[in-house]
Amino acid sequence: MARLYFDGNSELIRDKIIAMIGFGNQGSAQALNLRDGGFKVIVGNIEDEYAERARKLDFTVYSISNAVKQGEIIVMAIPDEVQPEVWSRDILPNLAPEKIVIFLSGYNIYYGFIKPPKDNDVIMVAPRMIGEGVRENFVNGRGFPVLIGVANNHSGKAWDYALSYSKAIGAIGKPGGVAVESSFEEETITDLFSEHTWAGAFLFMLAEGYRILIENGVSPEAAMLELWASGELIAITKAIVEKGLFAQLRGHSTTSQFGHLTWGPKYVTDEVKKLMREAIRQIKDGTFAKEWLLERLAGYPVFNRLWDEITKSDVWRDEDRLYRLLGRR
Repeated sequence: MARLYFDGNSELIRDKIIAMIGFGNQGSAQALNLRDGGFKVIVGNIEDEYAERARKLDFTVYSISNAVKQGEIIVMAIPDEVQPEVWSRDILPNLAPEKIVIFLSGYNIYYGFIKPPKDNDVIMVAPRMIGEGVRENFVNGRGFPVLIGVANNHSGKAWDYALSYSKAIGAIGKPGGVAVESSFEEETITDLFSEHTWAGAFLFMLAEGYRILIENGVSPEAAMLELWASGELIAITKAIVEKGLFAQLRGHSTTSQFGHLTWGPKYVTDEVKKLMREAIRQIKDGTFAKEWLLERLAGYPVFNRLWDEITKSDVWRDEDRLYRLLGRR
């Protein structure tokens, strides 16, 4: 069993300057949470729309190299695929000994794309939700789960710093919050496994289910509202979080329960199990990491093609029409 922590001493980092490198979904959410908690936050970012957004929210924005020079805690909130280049160019040359480096995922340390010096504490605080949830929970006075890990424990206090930062961003010390003792390896494997298995399959199964309903005379509006657009999925997910994966079924009608229990297992075929095991194999042996690296170096041709196919699909077209009518777009 993993060790769980429900609180930490945020005063350990109270007087330190926190340099948030990147102001995207996670960076902006954590920077806002930290500032609302009374911590000193600066932003390091290239000159783009994210830097402009940070300024509009009254953050002081520096170049990444200058932010690293000024910060005592360096938070790596830029995308995994660009981190190695930014690290070697802007961060490592300005990373004085004793500074604390916080990664929000284990990806680059686990795969060896970044090899930090030994005279810095290198820790991981990885929220188990997107930035929007990190911010929303904080505003509503609730905590959220994070995985914490340590790659370098130079000071001997790296685990304490991990808990301190976890509390500072609002993950622990509040209802619903927990920090799970983990590792860069474990976080990478579990995170990528979700993305490569059930999460992606879920989206494409809903899209295929939509097409099958349409084939059988159901209107696009009724099909989308039933499958995802009504918000019922949010209620079900919330019930899973609060009650448990299968225990939440008790809140469904008995007809629904019977349908779930008789048809659900049929989709977990031997082929599906084989695909899931292949996914984790390619994660652990580095095949996916190499593929993603080459994709970036080539200018994202496959990534862009896949997005182009999605945005030209019938599901995207019909959803866009409905969502505009509903005022969501």
